[in-house]
Amino acid sequence: MSDANTPQFNTAEYAGQPGSDRCQFCQQPITSRYYRVNNRMACPACTEKAAHAVPQDSHAAFMRALLFGTGAAIAGLALYATVEIATGWIIGYVSLAVGWMVGKAMMAGSKGLGGRRYQIAAVLLTYAAVSMAAIPVIISHAVEQRKASRQAQTEQPSSSDGDSSQPDQPRAKPRVNLLAALAQLAFIGLASPFLELQDPLHGLLGLFILSIGIRIAWQITAGTRASGILGPFSSSPPAST
Repeated sequence: MSDANTPQFNTAEYAGQPGSDRCQFCQQPITSRYYRVNNRMACPACTEKAAHAVPQDSHAAFMRALLFGTGAAIAGLALYATVEIATGWIIGYVSLAVGWMVGKAMMAGSKGLGGRRYQIAAVLLTYAAVSMAAIPVIISHAVEQRKASRQAQTEQPSSSDGDSSQPDQPRAKPRVNLLAALAQLAFIGLASPFLELQDPLHGLLGLFILSIGIRIAWQITAGTRASGILGPFSSSPPAST
């Protein structure tokens, strides 16, 4: 036998007297039915307006978010590499800024929309930006080494014992497979956070900070949830027996 005063755990109920509650958007009295919009009491008219005001997810919105996020990832890559090249130090805390930049840019592109696919894209872009920053650093080091090698060869005294009548033979330049070189650089870049584990303490700290940057991007791109509208609920008190 059911009791009318027994709480119904499968139905959301909110206390309030009819006529005393007001819509927290238009301030009009709640008569018989009301909704919860982001946990705020709302009349049916304001609820309908809120439902139409929530932007709907679409392929175009996701592509804009990807475009904006990719731009932020490139900017983050440049920032990370510039700091390391300029200082000579691997400052993992830049990963936090990269995650924030990617997340905010994607939300700007989607106009506040988010969700699981936005979060996955933000994670991949953040990781790619931080890891691929190793490529310009490697190139910068290679250029510096080449300059130092050429300078050392220039400063060496010329040998007077050689036969000056013999012209110098041009050295054959090794043929380089550009695609293979780029693929190798890309692999090294993507694997760089784990390659740094050769120094366990430094490598683990870098991975930990990178994981925090990725989490920042994940949380930001959760975005606006359309499920903030609940109801309808009845404002009438239970009938007395």
